[in-house]
Amino acid sequence: MGCGNSKVIPDSNEGSKDAKSKKTIDAYSTNDAKRNSIHSAKLAFVNGNNVGGTNKSDIDEKKFNKNATNNNNKIVKYRAKFDPRVVVKYDVRALIGKGSFSRVVRVEHKGTKQPYAIKMIEVKAREGRAAADSELRVLRRVRHPYIVQLIEVFEAPDKIYMVMELATGGELFDRIIRHGSFTEKDATKALQMVLEGLRYLHSLGITHRDLKPENLLYYHPGNDSKLLITDFGLASSRKSGGDVTMKTTCGTPEYIAPEVLQRESYTNMVDCWSVGVITYILLSGTMPFDDENKTRLYTMILQGDYNFNGEPWPHVSETAKGFVRSFLTVNPRERMSCSAALEHPWITNFTSLSNRNLQRSISQNLLKRASSRNSNKSAHSSKSAKSNRSLRSQHRKVKAKELDDLLKKYNRQTHHP
Repeated sequence: MGCGNSKVIPDSNEGSKDAKSKKTIDAYSTNDAKRNSIHSAKLAFVNGNNVGGTNKSDIDEKKFNKNATNNNNKIVKYRAKFDPRVVVKYDVRALIGKGSFSRVVRVEHKGTKQPYAIKMIEVKAREGRAAADSELRVLRRVRHPYIVQLIEVFEAPDKIYMVMELATGGELFDRIIRHGSFTEKDATKALQMVLEGLRYLHSLGITHRDLKPENLLYYHPGNDSKLLITDFGLASSRKSGGDVTMKTTCGTPEYIAPEVLQRESYTNMVDCWSVGVITYILLSGTMPFDDENKTRLYTMILQGDYNFNGEPWPHVSETAKGFVRSFLTVNPRERMSCSAALEHPWITNFTSLSNRNLQRSISQNLLKRASSRNSNKSAHSSKSAKSNRSLRSQHRKVKAKELDDLLKKYNRQTHHP
């Protein structure tokens, strides 16, 4: 579903770091999970196969076995680097992901046999230390059913080990692709968990600043699984009741709020804008603001230029569209808060929602977007197509100076047509 981590680099005044230094800490795809229907659907989606029904032939078994062997070799390599205090308590099972300063592994507690994820961060470099401190400032403060939980921390002179809940149910949109049915009622069920988690964060003075579908993970594959907000690498943590304004330019381009692009001081309402973008995608399989050209993309966001054209929007309720509009309001002072959203009729009156199945249209739109992006990248290496995940950002990191140049161009076009 598109590129990997795509960030706008934070300014140095709020703890700058290279976005590559962090991998979504909770992208917990285990080797077993790769065999299940979620991963099969994702492979079919990326390769242009039938999204609605995949089978074992969709998986290249030789390739899978080779990857498993490579993964086992990496496990041995990283197990040897672990602090003895960690390996005495946990068995290292699988390497999940890696960044410039971190490695994420799946582990099992030796006593309880409970699986967890451990993020090992190299802190000798200043950027690695800043990355660890940023996440720990948030995760040590929070305890909520819809926010990934920090279990314990091991600190060594050169590394920090963060033991986390392990989420195995896949990303939010994996669930839609896997299931044959998805209705507005299903959408509100997922969004209610996100909104309750966000309301809790905001009450503590914490702003996530990088909400997007891949940071929303199901705890387990079952239909009754809770949805977890994850990845707090760009989060801002302030004392509740104090100064809640921020200035750092950060986030993922397609999900970033207009006030951040304007390089203005902003509040936790940037998270609410992102929820609006996620809701739009959740109901349609398309992005409200989408362009390969960054200048055009940012212009669309700054102007709030989106519409409800095409399938399945004619079959989506006006109440749902009103919910999206209330979030995708350019003026943050007029934007709906998480608390207000939880009282919105679309969330509270779910019994009266349409039972129309939107899954087919959503899947077709996702597949169409993936196919289009793969064709655009056909001149690149096979790795580019292999890593393509449709809903992830089209754009790599954007430096603050580059954004300033884009804004100057935008302002000249706005004031001098």
